[in-house]
Amino acid sequence: MQQPDPDRRHPAPAATGATYVDEVTAGPGGVMTDDVGVITGDLTVRTIVGDDGHSAHTTVQYTGAEEWYTLTGSPVPLPDGDLAGYHQSLLDRIRHGHAAEAT
Repeated sequence: MQQPDPDRRHPAPAATGATYVDEVTAGPGGVMTDDVGVITGDLTVRTIVGDDGHSAHTTVQYTGAEEWYTLTGSPVPLPDGDLAGYHQSLLDRIRHGHAAEAT
């Protein structure tokens, strides 16, 4: 029987369904969505932990609209179970623009 590697990190899963929602203005070139391509302007960004606790799914909408669009590349593995950190880095990339995607 193989012994577990004590040096290998296994981050605890994030709370399933944990969600961050923020408003942001996309930089030049906006964000890329699977549904409608690039969107620009004032956006609302929602990042949710997947059912597995180890992935993040991000959707965006024009602020005040009803329709949500999947950010291209989503879902992504959640780095170290840190939803807050991932969401913040995503907001920074969206502010930068250039057809930002989930990575």
